[in-house]
Amino acid sequence: MSTGAAVARTAEAATRRSRHLGMLFAAGAAMLFAIKGLFAKVLYARGVGFEAVVVIRAVLSLPLFWLFAASRGGLHRPSGSAVRATVVAALGGFLCYYVGTVADFYALTLIDASLERVLLFSYPALVVAFTSILTRKVPSPATLGAVVLTYLGIFLVVGGLDPQALRANAPGAVCVLFAALCYAVYFMIGERYVPQIGSTRFTLVAMTAATAAFVVHGFLRHDALGLPAIGGGSWLLLALLAVACMFLPALMQAEGVRRIGAERSAIVSTVGPPTTALLAWLLLGETLGPGQILGTVLIVGGVLVLDLSRARRAGGA
Repeated sequence: MSTGAAVARTAEAATRRSRHLGMLFAAGAAMLFAIKGLFAKVLYARGVGFEAVVVIRAVLSLPLFWLFAASRGGLHRPSGSAVRATVVAALGGFLCYYVGTVADFYALTLIDASLERVLLFSYPALVVAFTSILTRKVPSPATLGAVVLTYLGIFLVVGGLDPQALRANAPGAVCVLFAALCYAVYFMIGERYVPQIGSTRFTLVAMTAATAAFVVHGFLRHDALGLPAIGGGSWLLLALLAVACMFLPALMQAEGVRRIGAERSAIVSTVGPPTTALLAWLLLGETLGPGQILGTVLIVGGVLVLDLSRARRAGGA
């Protein structure tokens, strides 16, 4: 075998290993994000209120993001147009990571974790709707069809065919969809301003602004948080929630996209809602009816089409 052929085979093997690792990172990130609701449900059952969960989760995870940003050189002072992007990132962080998170975790006090995850997963459909309104352009037939499928899935998931289930799920579903709306706006802000300051700094600024809001929230609602009553086991769960369901999946998701691209990452991320549904059934006894299962499939399929379309447009840009 020639030296050139050996080098080519070695490079091919390295590329294949990197691709496999990327798939693992993307799948791992989706699964870790997916179990957030399970941690929340267990903490609620242990007497920890949703306000305490969101405040402590943010405070515990922020130092990790700062350490990561420092290791990546993301702490330089912004200049010029980057100042505006930094301010916008802070506003986006307040909207998404504070307002959206409060709505999301409150919803988990009202509906099952499996429903919460699949409804939150639908936010790309909102991105398409907002983009169409802002640009005054009608989406392509495939994109429009994917949006219709997604919203049909939402209708089925919240119990649209069962009036009793619909009444029971409606308040929590509205909260989750509001959280999805916040995430959609944050995503659109990020698409515009991340190129100016980089993803590491954008995320760090957003997380810091949100955590500052949570600290203020904690001071104003310190009696409702009930921190002295939180036991050691609950503190351990809160630490795991911050590290395993917030910090690590954010890093793994970014690494997965870097290794296999946004298109493949979008495909792999569809393991999230089924993971939540399966674990919620095994650990919490939650079940989905036939209509809700069909709705989950429609949402996952619709979002997959939207993510793939967006990734292909970005790749062709």
